[in-house]
Amino acid sequence: MAEKKLSLQLDFRSGLPIYTQIVNQVQSQLANGILKPGDQLPTVRALAEELRVNFNTVARAYRLLDEVHIISTQQGRGTYITEIPAPEVKEKLRHESLGALTERFVSEAFRLGFSEREVSQMVRDSLKVKKESSTKDSE
Repeated sequence: MAEKKLSLQLDFRSGLPIYTQIVNQVQSQLANGILKPGDQLPTVRALAEELRVNFNTVARAYRLLDEVHIISTQQGRGTYITEIPAPEVKEKLRHESLGALTERFVSEAFRLGFSEREVSQMVRDSLKVKKESSTKDSE
């Protein structure tokens, strides 16, 4: 199987450790079906170069993913997605991903000087637009 191109978006100012961002995004991509069992991931070195982060940062993320049996690294063969988590684990991963996204959004909004009220209003407005858009798409 060919190596899967990972599309990761890192935020170096978020306060969330880079290795955690990598873990969260791999989990999210697996939960959302972007990554599938059997997909081969880039080597630690290749991903570190691509993301322009320290080799040890990617190694730590891969180690954490391996500990929860999401990936398996086989010496000389590569790193592969091992399984789709059970529905309850998949839901937990989705919620963790949403939590990480929310934390990043809120932290950045506060860093830019927005108030809690402004952030809440923006979220409500965005949800309203999304709901209206979804309603129109289904008609």
